[in-house]
Amino acid sequence: MAGFVGRYEHSLDTKGRVILPAKFRAQFERGGYLTQNSEGCLALWTPGEFERQMQAMQERADAGRSDRNRARIWASNSAEVEIDRQGRMPIPAHLRAFAGLEAEVLVHGAIDRVELWNPAAWAERVLPEESWLLEGDGD
Repeated sequence: MAGFVGRYEHSLDTKGRVILPAKFRAQFERGGYLTQNSEGCLALWTPGEFERQMQAMQERADAGRSDRNRARIWASNSAEVEIDRQGRMPIPAHLRAFAGLEAEVLVHGAIDRVELWNPAAWAERVLPEESWLLEGDGD
């Protein structure tokens, strides 16, 4: 797999579902896993990558209490999701609230995962960095 790339703008429907871009759907034929991301967005993982993330989390959790609590929080705030035939993916209410997803959703590839952002949060947190990257470092 080459990884997830690209940026797409979609809307939540009245049932809290978002359309997963057709380009990403093949990787989620067996479903996927939504998790909270420390940046304030949601991360959508393929089953295989979610398994790798869980294994890494478990290895860190074996090291100490704070890492065990971090693993507990991560696991309890994760949700298994299915993509329907129309490409719609339900987003549980607690995850929509965490990411501030109310109407519009920015869906983009983040190499090893797909991220779902509130467009205003994306503009505030990521776009200033994007401008800096496009300018280069002056060399």
